[in-house]
Amino acid sequence: MEPITLKIKYHSDQIEKLTYIAGKSDWIDLRSAEDVELKKGEFRLVSLGISIQLPKGYEAVVVPRSSTYKNYGIIQTNSMGVIDETYCGDNDLWKMPVLAVRDTRISVNDRICQFRIQKHQPQIIFEETDRLNNPDRGGFGSTGR
Repeated sequence: MEPITLKIKYHSDQIEKLTYIAGKSDWIDLRSAEDVELKKGEFRLVSLGISIQLPKGYEAVVVPRSSTYKNYGIIQTNSMGVIDETYCGDNDLWKMPVLAVRDTRISVNDRICQFRIQKHQPQIIFEETDRLNNPDRGGFGSTGR
């Protein structure tokens, strides 16, 4: 697959520069650009210290890292963030909306979330039918524990 170049503006010189590690994961870690102290139940938009210009026809998906809840006791309030290519101005700062489930502290440069880019979904046409003519799998949640 051909590499894609993303223009990035850093708003902080305290965070490590983004890197893509080929062969490890398609996801790229994002870091807190600020020290944050939260009490249980508090909400905060945590600055990630970057603005990115995505290519036309692409969007970024931002999700927590697998260790974020365990390490920091925060959850991303929108479950998954989607940033489209029009959010590309010098001051369109990427942030992570979080809710603390316990008293916690996030330090500058802590890896708290990750992102990847993907092409926009193509136009979809819905064709109504009375039957799908496929075997049923047993309904939602039927594959066991």
